[in-house]
Amino acid sequence: MMAVPQQFYNPGIPFTGTINGGLQVGKSITISGWVQPGADRFHVNLQCGSNTNADIALHFNPRYDSLPGYVVANTFQHGRWGTEERKQNFPLPTGSVFNLLITVTSNSYQMNINGTHFMEYKHRISFFQVNTIAIDGKVDISSITFSNPMFAGQPAFPAQPRFPPQPTFPSHVTYPNQAGFPPCPGFPPLPGFPSQPRFRVPYKAIISGRYKMGRLITILGTVCPNATRFSVNLNHPFGIALHYNPRFNENVVVRNTKHGENWDSEERDGPMPFHKGQPFTLTICCKKDSFRILANGMPAHTYRHRFTHLQLISELEIDGDISITSVKV
Repeated sequence: MMAVPQQFYNPGIPFTGTINGGLQVGKSITISGWVQPGADRFHVNLQCGSNTNADIALHFNPRYDSLPGYVVANTFQHGRWGTEERKQNFPLPTGSVFNLLITVTSNSYQMNINGTHFMEYKHRISFFQVNTIAIDGKVDISSITFSNPMFAGQPAFPAQPRFPPQPTFPSHVTYPNQAGFPPCPGFPPLPGFPSQPRFRVPYKAIISGRYKMGRLITILGTVCPNATRFSVNLNHPFGIALHYNPRFNENVVVRNTKHGENWDSEERDGPMPFHKGQPFTLTICCKKDSFRILANGMPAHTYRHRFTHLQLISELEIDGDISITSVKV
């Protein structure tokens, strides 16, 4: 049976983690996240150890001290930085979501951003010495995935102290009647998460604090094998600001807003990134003018705000033909 890739979801920043098995030719690292508005810089390091003086084989460092931004790539070895390599025309402005793919070749690291090749950085330190990834700066990360050549996976990333293996069920979460939505039977735990009780569906949770630009909501779950549809709603006292509704019988993801008892016009364009019987990660990023939705770490949909009083959004609601493993509000 094929092993699952090593993965980590919603790590706290700064983040340092071990790369199980180290690097090899063909191995890739996919980092999905969001550059904070007003960011000055952030970095992704591939390191030879986790201590503060460890050699850094690849320092990937987007900077925003001049527009439209640029990337510095470098190596730190024997206590000294090498000669910087700079790449201009960086296609990742502040406030944007991104998908960074780093692939190891025999001669270099190949960097791909949002599906397009960005730059190559030739090895100055043998990649066989790299065993650690570190991320810091003005960035939020929704997922990190390590994939071996030929799609062979890695053992799951060990549970971190910030996210205990057993989810807690806070008192402000209510669990409506489950009638009509039995749990999906027989699903193994998602990568990186030990076997644990699932959140009940339908699921509701209070969104504590003021909902505002920059807020991330991440849901890990599995679509039932015979699923028809599921929905994720961001509710306010007068209706629904975002109704996100994958429909498998129509092979479409519907987005909409509800004012009182009245629905607006639906948006139906874009991909269907969810599949029956498959696990998924859904991340909703609140931007100034829209919700940016990532599915499995990849940008999927953008939905412009129709309800603009974001501070009134107070409840997350999930319903339909899925099981839920983790919710971060």
